[in-house]
Amino acid sequence: MTRVKICGIFEKEHALVAAKAGADYVGFIFASSPRQITLEKAAGNISAMQRLAKPPLTVGVFVNEKPDEVNRIAGYCRLDLVQLSGIEDPDYCSEIKRPLIKVIHVSPDKTPESINSEMESYLSKLDAGKLTFLLDTHAKTTYGGTGKIFNWDIIKHLPAGIPVFIAGGLTQANVGELVQKYRPWGVDVSSGVETNGKKDAQKIKAFIKAVKR
Repeated sequence: MTRVKICGIFEKEHALVAAKAGADYVGFIFASSPRQITLEKAAGNISAMQRLAKPPLTVGVFVNEKPDEVNRIAGYCRLDLVQLSGIEDPDYCSEIKRPLIKVIHVSPDKTPESINSEMESYLSKLDAGKLTFLLDTHAKTTYGGTGKIFNWDIIKHLPAGIPVFIAGGLTQANVGELVQKYRPWGVDVSSGVETNGKKDAQKIKAFIKAVKR
């Protein structure tokens, strides 16, 4: 079953909607972004979800932040995982105490071989059991939330047995095709479940339903 990560959550209402609808992961953005959340608000949202019978795993998203600060925030908010969406190298990643989701940005000129090589550079230095990857569309001015799709055929060439989320331009309208055709380990969405830049409860539910179906 393909895992679902709903990212860029801000309001408690939407955190609970995602959790109750069956999201496996809920992400909170601590990097500079229109979706950036305060530590206090994220901690409150996480606490509310943890009261549920089956809470999702929680993820904090960071971009080129100091490792000590990442660890501090992860501890304060009681995050389950840390997502690194910048240019953090394997040595940097080794300083993070929580299990990791490392983002690899896919540009048009990247080949499956270069992506696999980049993943191997992290796998060779980090505990593979605590490392997940996320492929997202490359953009010149942002580290995520592009709302643009990359060439999904790359998924066919990913190493077997390595957990990888697919992100970039996913919506309730196209995620079913992605899951049915490529069977990714996981999918990640943020702008695709928003209306006018804000999370939309009905779109969150519809996206998760499309994946599970």
